[in-house]
Amino acid sequence: MADWDAIVFIAIVLVSSVICFCGHWPIFEGTPIQSLNYCCTGGCFDLLEKFVGLVCGARGRHVVSSVEHYCCERPNPILQLFYFTILGGAYFAFVGTSFQYIPGPYVSVVHRYLGTVSVVVGAVLFLLTSCSDPGLITSTNVSDYLTMYPYDGILYEEKTCSTCNLARPPRSKHCSICGRCVARFDHHCGWTNTCIGENNLRYFMAFLFWHCALCLYGTFVIAAIVAGEVKKRNLVHLLTFYYGVEPSLQKLSPYVFQWVLAFYSQQLLLLLFLGILSLLLTGFFGYHLYLVLTNITTNETYKWESYKRWKQHVSSSEGPKVTSVDGSASSSEQVSSPRLVGGYLRGAEFLGIAVGFSFLLCG
Repeated sequence: MADWDAIVFIAIVLVSSVICFCGHWPIFEGTPIQSLNYCCTGGCFDLLEKFVGLVCGARGRHVVSSVEHYCCERPNPILQLFYFTILGGAYFAFVGTSFQYIPGPYVSVVHRYLGTVSVVVGAVLFLLTSCSDPGLITSTNVSDYLTMYPYDGILYEEKTCSTCNLARPPRSKHCSICGRCVARFDHHCGWTNTCIGENNLRYFMAFLFWHCALCLYGTFVIAAIVAGEVKKRNLVHLLTFYYGVEPSLQKLSPYVFQWVLAFYSQQLLLLLFLGILSLLLTGFFGYHLYLVLTNITTNETYKWESYKRWKQHVSSSEGPKVTSVDGSASSSEQVSSPRLVGGYLRGAEFLGIAVGFSFLLCG
């Protein structure tokens, strides 16, 4: 049963990763992978709405639309609660399965306390990011934000937010989910249920860095626990002396892995869970660190991509109707960023949920 738990967990994570991050690639065009990617990044609600509409009529379709609107287009604590479920589930799984092996040959007793403190610090950083002001633009501070960055005449021109009825500072954006303008808007984070902007980006980066370190730390501690148990039970000596296994890493590894899988499957599952999260979070943190170092926001990356596509369209089009477009006058109208960010963020969130659920189910 332990073998199947590990196999199911690995399969779920690998398939979910390919679907979420590779499903839009041209190589998967017209394949089930592309369809599943569309489903995971927003199409599932469209399909559900059509199905319910056929079965229950307009009233049922309205209910599904309302649920989608609340879950995807309005501030809600769903992913915040799920974060605490995953954090608490992983911590108590570690306490219940691995605390008994601390201290060990490679693990000091200090890790009993250091692990708990690390989890608490991670939760505090999460709450700090969730509850801090992202840089809300109001009538009292809009003048300060207007002088913070210059207008570039391409992505940002002098204009007024039609919803807030306030002048829109450069690099700001009106978040349709929160219903407010945010200075130096980066993105709306569903996990923290708030926007990431000028004032809370530092907390968000600290949150990402700490959770990368936390997952890597947990991976190291569990690996050290398992290695310590292998040493305490003289497994290598037993395999080589009594069973005649050649004393080389290549020959011993399959037998050691089978033994660990048979007697320490819970630790192995937790190790895989934390290891995969470490890779995902490290990649996400590295991407955002790159954006910080290059002084660009997530929102601006998509705006620039949209602008480049528009410029390519203008340069490749024929006829005076298109080529006579005045870039300085119309660039801001043409560079309306498509809602690709939401799809990718929903894909990343779906992957995080899939990893979490597979861990909770298999654990």
